[in-house]
Amino acid sequence: MAPRTSRRRAERGARRRRLPMRYLLPSLVLVALMAMLMLRGFVHSEILADHRIQEPAATDRVPDEILEGGPVIDTRGGKAGSLSLPDHRLVLTFDDGPDPEWTPKVLDVLKKHDAHAVFFVTGTMASRYPDLVSRMVEEGHEVGLHTFNHPDLSFQSHRRIDWELSQNQLALAGAAGVRTSLFRPPYSSFADAMDNKSWPVTQYIGSRGYITVVNNTDSEDWKKPGVDEIVRRATPQGRKGAIVLMHDSGGDRHQTVEALDRLLPDLGRKGYEFDNLTEALGAPSAHTKVSGIELWKGKAWVYAVQASENTTGALVVGLAVIGVLVFARFGLMLILSALHARRVRRRGFRWGRPVTEPVSVLVPAYNEAKCIENTVRSLMAGEHPIEVLVIDDGSSDGTARIVENLRLPNVRVVRQLNAGKPAALNRGIANARYDLIVMMDGDTVFEPATVRELVQPFGDPSVGAVAGNAKVGNRNSMIGAWQHIEYVMGFNLDRRMYDMLNCMPTIPGAVGAFRRSALERVGGMSEDTLAEDTDITMAMHRDGWRVVYAENARAWTEAPESVQQLWSQRYRWSYGTMQAIWKHRRAVIERGPSGRFGRIGLPLVALFMIVAPLLAPLIDVFLLYGLVFGPTQKTVVAWLGVLLIQAVCAAYAFRLDKERMTHLLSLPLQQVLYRQLMYVVLLQSWITALTGGRLRWQKLRRTGVVEAPVAAPREPVRGDERRPVG
Repeated sequence: MAPRTSRRRAERGARRRRLPMRYLLPSLVLVALMAMLMLRGFVHSEILADHRIQEPAATDRVPDEILEGGPVIDTRGGKAGSLSLPDHRLVLTFDDGPDPEWTPKVLDVLKKHDAHAVFFVTGTMASRYPDLVSRMVEEGHEVGLHTFNHPDLSFQSHRRIDWELSQNQLALAGAAGVRTSLFRPPYSSFADAMDNKSWPVTQYIGSRGYITVVNNTDSEDWKKPGVDEIVRRATPQGRKGAIVLMHDSGGDRHQTVEALDRLLPDLGRKGYEFDNLTEALGAPSAHTKVSGIELWKGKAWVYAVQASENTTGALVVGLAVIGVLVFARFGLMLILSALHARRVRRRGFRWGRPVTEPVSVLVPAYNEAKCIENTVRSLMAGEHPIEVLVIDDGSSDGTARIVENLRLPNVRVVRQLNAGKPAALNRGIANARYDLIVMMDGDTVFEPATVRELVQPFGDPSVGAVAGNAKVGNRNSMIGAWQHIEYVMGFNLDRRMYDMLNCMPTIPGAVGAFRRSALERVGGMSEDTLAEDTDITMAMHRDGWRVVYAENARAWTEAPESVQQLWSQRYRWSYGTMQAIWKHRRAVIERGPSGRFGRIGLPLVALFMIVAPLLAPLIDVFLLYGLVFGPTQKTVVAWLGVLLIQAVCAAYAFRLDKERMTHLLSLPLQQVLYRQLMYVVLLQSWITALTGGRLRWQKLRRTGVVEAPVAAPREPVRGDERRPVG
């Protein structure tokens, strides 16, 4: 029995230690994105790059036959020799490429004049533009190594030199399926410029099987001296053979291309031939075909680099999109919120005739024993005539009994087996006596004026539903303060904007009101989605009803008190919103009020509530990338600029809601951490949607710390009962 028990315990421990899929998948995506960014930084010489250049040194250790010899240096097998080109042989060499703009133009000119050349490519550029390397080989040109990251090798260890060579060969194998025996050191010049620092490197390069190729004719095209001057400097003296140094990368090379187009026919008329190096020397080709594992390793490397380039490009596009969305959303919010406040706060503003008729308040409750008494008593302290229906949805903690024991007038309890919130609300609608129906959550408390303020817009007969002002009651912890900022800035400021655009996407479940006739016309609360409040609001718009925002109808709700509970709530909201958008997708092609909402409201909801939060972490990803790899100053300034815009909007929202500004001190941290949370939530919601998964309604644990305000908004008390944020 003991071994079996131990095995069961081990299995239970393994299950407990297993990382939940909702964390694992987003984490893997984030790690993959960071890996792609790191690879991109590597092939763009932002990682492991060394830009130091050695100062000239003495030459006493360099053999005379090297200093006085030709530009082809062979130190293989421990020997030291050099070669020069025969007369009338010209080897054109191009460094630092391939470049996507200038290398094709150079190749076109060479093909036009039936000339061959040698391209000394860097591994970074060959990895990024493998098609150009392949074209070089296919058109008969030779390719040589120019290191991977273009460092001055006299500063590097033998291990780093080996790495530069092998990585350069890997890129060449993946791009063109060949290896090469030609090498040109970065920052090299004529053979007589070899010194005591560069000579040991040349010897080591030879020991690895490479021929070092410098030059004896420098066009100095990198200085951009003009086409005539490049042609003059690239022309050999007399009829001597020459290795000419030019560049097909590293900046604007239009002078090089024009000079090449003149140089080739001019020298051709003088009897020069334009060959590869080995052709000019009468030696075997420098290329060796690669096959087997080495070929596949090279192809895998090039594929990974291409993936990183494409991924980074997509991320940059995503960053641009989120930038546009951030500026567009905040711009719209500031302008339209100001117009909304000006409209509803002007002297003498009325929705229509004052609404004084009684209202039915529905309180769906499932295991709300800790909160329900505060909720019901806050309603009894209200200024508007109401009846209260507490729909007990199969609670197992005595919620219904608590309400019944209060023995309050006009408060009824309706019991049902557990069927979910939409079913509870529909049960309440069926039992309600009055035509105006207010809906709230069982953990929410109203101010005395909330119901009265909430129903006044029904003085306008075109109004079918009203969204109230939901506020976080338990805001005295860090996570509560963050949600407080989100509610005031992200929800209520949004609702002002959507009110002005007549496309309010969601009536909060914590505080909303409906006409019974409007509810009946759209079929009541639907169980089709997990966001029944968003679903019913969209249905109202499609049926032609106005949905407005009542800023003074304040309700205080208990927000989740741990990251786990917050994640569960936002996961349900996000997935439910996606379901609602999909359910009402036909509105995009319909006419009338439904079409108007479909072509204005649905795109705004999709962009601001799904796409923007999903892409928002890119702001922080590129911040980290910029801090590590640069440009640091521009990155920080850009990030602070976005934060400043958010702070301005948040401050304005707090001013409109008459909230204390001290909570905004946590805004920077809130923005960074919330972006990551929303990324995880939305990514998991997308995965659930795409895989056809089902997400059940999730009940959050309540503590009952939110109490009914007496006359004005105030901070919740009983802070000693709060649990730590986890």
